[in-house]
Amino acid sequence: MKTLFRVLAVLPLSLLHAIGSVLGWLAFLASPTYRGRFLANARQAGYAFGQVRGAVAAAGRLIAEVPRLWFGAPAAVQWSGAHLIDDALARGRGIVFLTPHLGCFEATAQGYASRYGPITVLYRPARKAWLRPLVDSARSRRNLFTAPTTLAGVKQMLKALHAGQAVGLLPDQVPPDGLGVWAPFFGRPAYTMTLSARLARQTGAQVLLAWGERLAWGRGYRIHLRPWTDELPVQAEAAAAQVNAGMEALIRECPAQYLWGYARYKTPRGAA
Repeated sequence: MKTLFRVLAVLPLSLLHAIGSVLGWLAFLASPTYRGRFLANARQAGYAFGQVRGAVAAAGRLIAEVPRLWFGAPAAVQWSGAHLIDDALARGRGIVFLTPHLGCFEATAQGYASRYGPITVLYRPARKAWLRPLVDSARSRRNLFTAPTTLAGVKQMLKALHAGQAVGLLPDQVPPDGLGVWAPFFGRPAYTMTLSARLARQTGAQVLLAWGERLAWGRGYRIHLRPWTDELPVQAEAAAAQVNAGMEALIRECPAQYLWGYARYKTPRGAA
């Protein structure tokens, strides 16, 4: 598998995205379950299919670009709002980046690590045992560290923030039972992680919203940064609702690059 990924990694990003577009449509047309979830999630957010049809191909591009991001030469990255990072780093309290499943979220962490320095990102280990060594080795790059969704991972992220470094999370990722609360997401209850708010409150870190726009014709990515101006509530449900509202605002900036097929409203095993 690693050999195949290394071969694909040398292909131009434009070609990988073209292949991904085809794969995205094939998956959409071949899987009634995936297609139904995609359409239902988009409707829940108030979008007709014509408004988000670009997200079908975008989902395929997300998969096809992985070999390049993990094993290839760094893609071109543009920045929008980089002064927010400069200001946050000057405070020396660390940064909590909140990024939804929008655009290329791998590129946001890689772009930060390349330009600014150490960042630790939360990830869920691969369920297939044979995939774990590949994923773990591929995602570990210079200044880019990964933390699993375990107590050890949480401690790792707290340590990074106390050292004035950055951490990154996907707060619209469904957490395991016991690590989240129910909060509205586009008007429907969704099991939402509480970790992002806890990290910010416990360390005094600066919260920033970020997402990586996938540019046309394989020209790379543009990382968009947005300020977080509200104080996070202490109450877990209220804080989760506030974080979800922030994710909704980012998604509405570019709904054609959101992963609408993600099972955002699933109930984790064991959760009420």
